[in-house]
Amino acid sequence: MNLLQLIRSFTRTAEAGSIAGGARVLGISAAAVGQNIARLEAHLGVRLFNRSPRALALTDAGARYLQQVAHIETDLARAHAAASEQANEPAGPLRIACTRAFGRHVLAPMLPGLQRRHRQLQIELHLSDRAVRHAEEAVDASIRIGEQMHDGLVARPLARIPFVFCAAPVYLAQAGVPQTPEQLATHRCLLYRFPTEGRLLRWAFTREDGRYEPSLAPAMVSDDIDALAELAAAGAGITRLAQFVAEPYLRDGRLQAVLADGPGWAHERMQVAFCVSDRRDFTPRVRALHQHIQAHLPSAWQV
Repeated sequence: MNLLQLIRSFTRTAEAGSIAGGARVLGISAAAVGQNIARLEAHLGVRLFNRSPRALALTDAGARYLQQVAHIETDLARAHAAASEQANEPAGPLRIACTRAFGRHVLAPMLPGLQRRHRQLQIELHLSDRAVRHAEEAVDASIRIGEQMHDGLVARPLARIPFVFCAAPVYLAQAGVPQTPEQLATHRCLLYRFPTEGRLLRWAFTREDGRYEPSLAPAMVSDDIDALAELAAAGAGITRLAQFVAEPYLRDGRLQAVLADGPGWAHERMQVAFCVSDRRDFTPRVRALHQHIQAHLPSAWQV
């Protein structure tokens, strides 16, 4: 009897809320998952689920058992990594989750150099602006901005990246150049919306009297930073971009920076963190990734 296989069928079914959902995650048939759960119940001598034609719910014993076995796979993966990475040489799969813009513009160009240094790494990069769950999605490490963090992660500050307020020269010629944050209220503003939460990412400044968020009436909204950059370049209005997104547009003149830090106020910066689910997850692979990113970030961004 493969007890780990039975436990996996149980935990995936509990997470999905149905045998069919657990089967989809595992990539096996629903019949096989049902048989595995039945074998596990027989082995334990308790019923783990209450079943009806339309519902599946954990019993009290099932809920207690799930609490005890939920981290078995993660612990086994850590043990396997510790045993397989001989002499602390990074090797094996390294699954990284990252916000889309940072991953596309900053992280992806760095990763070939990491793999050239450590030929045995098998790197997978997953880009998403939603809250990625490390254990459930087999993620080794993630790079998130402060607004996309969630409880339970071990986060190490990685970078503080400047924001740039910018617009197309043709827009500024027509609408004028804002001189203070308060003047943004009279401009067409292009804002980012978090795709999973639906809330807008507010623009903020630090002033001597505290944090200030100007009143804005969004002209356009998108859940993709690169789309906002293109909208701004086409003359749609003013947007706020991370420096690594804005730089190519500023260099070729498609966008013009406005609202540089002024007397008594300054832009907030993007806070970027390197995250794992547990301190024990800093395996040689994850440490190599962390060190490589730190070594290749611009010095002005480093914390």
